[in-house]
Amino acid sequence: MASRVQRSISEPIRLGLTWEECWDGEDGGLIKCWENGRLLRQREPATAAKAERGELPPLEWKGGAERPLEQKKGPRFGVHRYVATWQGLRGEDLDVDPSVEVEMVCARTGGAFIYTNDIKKYGK
Repeated sequence: MASRVQRSISEPIRLGLTWEECWDGEDGGLIKCWENGRLLRQREPATAAKAERGELPPLEWKGGAERPLEQKKGPRFGVHRYVATWQGLRGEDLDVDPSVEVEMVCARTGGAFIYTNDIKKYGK
């Protein structure tokens, strides 16, 4: 997988790609996740508004929650594909470095998430 994956919000959503082109490329599917977030923004403006407020709503990838989480166990873990989808949902440029763990806190629930590629962490 590539180190840092970036794409401008002004670039059009790619069409007509095969499954392999979307998910098996150097970006590991991050661009497709971001594009899916952009499409979700159009279909579900209420969910987009939550993301714009800094909330981490449940999405197709592990990394968000509707209600407060027990924090006794420490932060929850999610995947970088969640971050890419969330950025698209917010209408932002794609900017994800899969080699770096990202910590975010949900503005509504206060739940902390760490987005990682370490399956031992998010597989819990």
